[in-house]
Formats: sequence, structure tokens, C-alpha cells
Amino acid sequence: MKLRRFPTEKEVDHILQFVTRKKDKDVERLAKDAHTWTRTAWENRMDYEVRWLGVPIIQNPYDMLLMQELIFALRPDLIIETGIAHGGSLVYYASLLELLGRGKVVGVDVDIRAHNRKHLESHPMKKRMTLLEGSSADPAVLARIRKLIKPGDKVLVCLDSDHRGSHVHEELHCYKGLVTKGSYLVVFDTFIPYLKGLKGLKPEVSRDTPMDAVDRFLQENKNFKVDEYFHKFFVSSCPRGFLQKIR
Repeated sequence: MKLRRFPTEKEVDHILQFVTRKKDKDVERLAKDAHTWTRTAWENRMDYEVRWLGVPIIQNPYDMLLMQELIFALRPDLIIETGIAHGGSLVYYASLLELLGRGKVVGVDVDIRAHNRKHLESHPMKKRMTLLEGSSADPAVLARIRKLIKPGDKVLVCLDSDHRGSHVHEELHCYKGLVTKGSYLVVFDTFIPYLKGLKGLKPEVSRDTPMDAVDRFLQENKNFKVDEYFHKFFVSSCPRGFLQKIR
């Protein structure tokens, strides 16, 4: 169901004047405590406790709230997500697009398990979702995605598949051309360097991280920049991961 209309910027500004916000935040303490919480939360798999409309989403709630802000502001025609897992974030993005009355989300995964596919293909948000099985960097998969993009479409990309830095770097180059100017390439799990030394972290990922891939990509591509607005909560699975295409 599409809402009749959303508040205008003027109406939102009027509401915000009544919201009590702290201007002189203790940034140093927030950053320190966020680092500690990130490590403790990961050890206890807290992100695995998050669901959206009953589906496990396996994401940091702060990041998902910021993704809602981003999607509302952008009003994308197509959201591409690499890495589906149980499909919670796919359903989340689809439900936001349903509220906006526009757009679709394409989910790509090298292995869409039968029970996940069954649930997603029978979900009320199915009309907003397209599932593609295969490697996110496979030229054949990329060709199928390009066919779904219409002239003039606004495209947002979220990378959350294989977390080896080498793969993320390849994904960044595969998808940078699909992102429209002003839109974003969001890289999840760039926080892995913060987890070093913790039990359960795969050695190959610890040595070659998504953050390494982002840093390398930004050196190679001056048409993307990190948008610091999306780090305002400090606690995040994707620090330096909200990359805006500026030209």
C-alpha cells in the first residue's frame, strides 16, 4: 500500500525543532565504547538476533536504520544486494520500496538454499524481489543484472557476500559502473579489522579484509567518497563503507 504522501522537508524541519538532540557529544568516548561493544557483540553473535518481519536479517540494527534513511532519501529504482543468507535484508529493502510505491531489489548469492528460496518466493514482498544464483562477480550474473536496469533508473548497490578483501575489491570494480551518480555503493563488514584477535575470525579474512578493499578502491577511484554522515552512531558493521558516487 502506497502512503498518500510523506512529510515535506519543511514539515520535517518543523518536527525536528522539538527533538532534543545533544550537540556537544563526547565523540572520543563514543568511539572507544563503540569499539569495545563491536568486539563483544560479535563474540556473542548479537546481529544474529535481529529479524525483519520474522526473517533473520543478520545485520547491525543501527546500519539498517541508516539504510532506511538512505533509501528514503534516494528513492532508488533498483537495489542490488550481493549475499542473501536467509533473506532478511532483502525483505527489509523490498518492504521499504513497497512503502515508497516503487522499485525492486535484486539479491545475488552463490548458493540460495532451498528453504530460503522457498520462503522468499512465497513472501508477500516477492513482487519486489528478484533472486539470482551465482557468483556476484560472474560476468553472466552481471549481464543478467544489467538487463534489469532501465534507462534513467537510480541504482543502489550493497555488497555483503564473500568477505575476503580480494573478492570485495573485485565486486567494487564490477558494480561501480552500475551505481548512478549521487547514489551509493555500500560495503558491509568493513569492521573486520576491529575484530582481530577474536576467536572464530577466519584467518584468511583477518589478513585480507573488506576495509582493505575499500581503501584500495578509493585510491583507484576518485569518483567515490566516504559519506561520514552514515557513521553518526559509531557502532557499525560498515565503518567507511557508505561510498557515494560523486561523479
